[in-house]
Amino acid sequence: MSPTTDRREFLRASALAAAAATLHGSAPSAVAGPGAPAGDVTWDKAPCRFCGTGCHVQVGVRDDKVVAIAGDVDADVNKGLLCVKGYHVGLALYGPDRLTRPLLRRDGELQPISWDEALDVIADRIAARPERFAFYGSGQWTVPEGYAAQKFMKGGLANNHIDPNARLCMASAVTGFLGTYGVDEPAGCYQDLDECDVLILWGNNPAEMHPVLFSRVIDRRSRGDDVMLIDIGTRRTRSTEFAQRFLNFKPHTDLAIANGIAHLLIERKTYDAQFVADHCAFRAMSDPPELNGRASTFEEYAKSLEPYTPEYVESVSGVPADEIRFLADLFGDRKLRITSLWCMGMNQHTAGTAINELVHGIHLLSGHFGRPGDAPTSLTGQPSACGTVREVGTLAHALPGGRLVANEEHRKECEALWNLPPARIHPKPGYHTVLMWEKFCTPSDQGGDIDTLWVQVTNPGQTLPNLHKLFDRKAGLKDKFLIVSDVYPTATTRLADLVLPSALWVEKNGIYGNSERRTQQWFRMVSPPGEARDDCWQTIAVARRLFDRGFPGMKDKDGRFLFEVKRDGVEVPIHEWAHYYDVNVDEHLFEEYRAFTRKKHKDLAPYSEYVKARGLRWPVVQQADGSWRETRYRFAEFDDPYVAKGKGIQFYHSVTKDDRAQIWFHPYRDPPEKPDAEYPFWLCTGRVLEHWHTGTMTRRIPQLARAVPRAYAELHADDARELGIANGDSIVVESRRGRIELAAWIDGRGQPPRGSVFIPFFDEMRLVNEVTLDAHDPFSKQPDYKKCAVRVAKRSAE
Repeated sequence: MSPTTDRREFLRASALAAAAATLHGSAPSAVAGPGAPAGDVTWDKAPCRFCGTGCHVQVGVRDDKVVAIAGDVDADVNKGLLCVKGYHVGLALYGPDRLTRPLLRRDGELQPISWDEALDVIADRIAARPERFAFYGSGQWTVPEGYAAQKFMKGGLANNHIDPNARLCMASAVTGFLGTYGVDEPAGCYQDLDECDVLILWGNNPAEMHPVLFSRVIDRRSRGDDVMLIDIGTRRTRSTEFAQRFLNFKPHTDLAIANGIAHLLIERKTYDAQFVADHCAFRAMSDPPELNGRASTFEEYAKSLEPYTPEYVESVSGVPADEIRFLADLFGDRKLRITSLWCMGMNQHTAGTAINELVHGIHLLSGHFGRPGDAPTSLTGQPSACGTVREVGTLAHALPGGRLVANEEHRKECEALWNLPPARIHPKPGYHTVLMWEKFCTPSDQGGDIDTLWVQVTNPGQTLPNLHKLFDRKAGLKDKFLIVSDVYPTATTRLADLVLPSALWVEKNGIYGNSERRTQQWFRMVSPPGEARDDCWQTIAVARRLFDRGFPGMKDKDGRFLFEVKRDGVEVPIHEWAHYYDVNVDEHLFEEYRAFTRKKHKDLAPYSEYVKARGLRWPVVQQADGSWRETRYRFAEFDDPYVAKGKGIQFYHSVTKDDRAQIWFHPYRDPPEKPDAEYPFWLCTGRVLEHWHTGTMTRRIPQLARAVPRAYAELHADDARELGIANGDSIVVESRRGRIELAAWIDGRGQPPRGSVFIPFFDEMRLVNEVTLDAHDPFSKQPDYKKCAVRVAKRSAE
């Protein structure tokens, strides 16, 4: 069996479905490739619509419909391979209940209206109280969509109440990078998976969540490479099956494990003293706590780590002391190349910033940084959480290109680039996600100062924590108005006052930015159904309604429309749907946005370069011959053009302004909620291979819906036996906030330890987030979906 065949077999097996099965009728074919089918099928490239891996697909179109999907063999990310979701991505467009007309709630029912009326309704709400309006998006926004929303809010309305659902999934990774390096996003790239000797999974399950990336490691093993895989997790998963070692830790105690490794590196003097002396400084939490903390010393750091002996760490985490010693042995060996991977396990954590910084610190302390295969790397769950949220800055505190609304210099730079009057951008950060929804769901006379909230490309009625508090309360508030732009009815549209039908994926132009800093472009290939329209157009059309009414914020300092686009010196009315595609609005917005990217060395190439490529990793810098060169490894002289000659490693955006990365100490502290006599089980939530996030798209793909039709609760067999629960029994899982009824799954694909329950969140009919708590990290404001206390009981017969 060839390595490529072996890798395909892994993906096929992990998919629980025949990813190569041809679908019927006009549905996309999973096996067809460019040139394969007879007839008039045309092919073009696009990144997959689902996760943050950024796999490229070839999309086959006939008669204005996607009829075939194939992995793109020219794409470096996936080399022609896809996971089961990717092979079926074309079907996401064709669910029977696509939204096709604007709908306004009247007398309790959603009724069709015209787009003109819908735009006027939104403009009326905003014009009346612009400071009480909020915009909620996600890492599913394309780069131009997010940029338009950002400019509309901060440059037009002088309102910073814009935040994405990516706040719920990768905000702690952002604060971890910022606190360590002074700038966001990974230094390495996917090539690290091809070069590492050791791969450590910190609470993530890439065999299911990022299977194409995980298959690169399986592929190497099939060629005879000796790759050690260590799974540090709170439950056994499919990734565990491929690991040589599984370290089962008690929830939240990953901080103690990280400190235990660092303790041994110092005690044994196996840390990289030269790397630390040349490139690092030390940091500790300030009083009061601030993101950048205070300066520390090596001596203070070492003293703080003294209690974290292997035996103490074992007593806290449950991980045997010898396993802590083994990890320290690995990090103490400079001949090895070690890559750490993490995703939601470290990010959805009330100490998410802390654990991110501690894992970065282990790599820095041991010198496992700056070589291919030596990297601490976070992965994202959404296709453009990096490109749109983190880079465009669609966060309540951020501005494009790594800037901050609280920084006067940054505001002035953005005002200049947007040609705005001075002081247009408000200096106070807006509400982060949890606070935004809390304010929206609080009566106006009780401090609820968000009255109108527009949601695009996300489903907060299913994804917010503690839904009873942060979403369901909206139902009784008549002065609150919820606008939802989406492609299907969702848990969010059930409380919407206005629903707008949106174009999906290749029904529009787009640009995404994936987890390895790769910016990816595609063109519209098919028409959206009915009256569905691009989210970017919707934003611009509302902006134009306000402009035409004389709303001052929609004008630049010369009186021109904020989103004016000209062709041959004449303005193109892109706010009119009939003319939106007369020009490439994406290209116009992207070229405007490029000017923001250079300050933090996140340089982007011209739009035309992305048309030709399967994505480019920033910084993308023009060479002497006029060509554009991408960067695989940041901060390393051998690849990063911004590292000064002779520096070797240079952290040029250092918090301390001296080219040094920060090694942090954070103590282990208990989580805000732990199991007790009344609620004796831990609850962890997450995803499954077949479904993506809330299942809005994947549950409408018949093959995926049949594979995993409903959510379930994983239980340990001994716990189930004691509770009298058998496989498939209906059970109740209840917390202090809510309850959920669903079927038990014992000894399934995942195996939680005793005293623990796992429930996926894709099922709209079984909302696990009615149970979760809304406690969040103090710096990233990211909630903890991975641990709260619940009780479990067999559902009594009616």
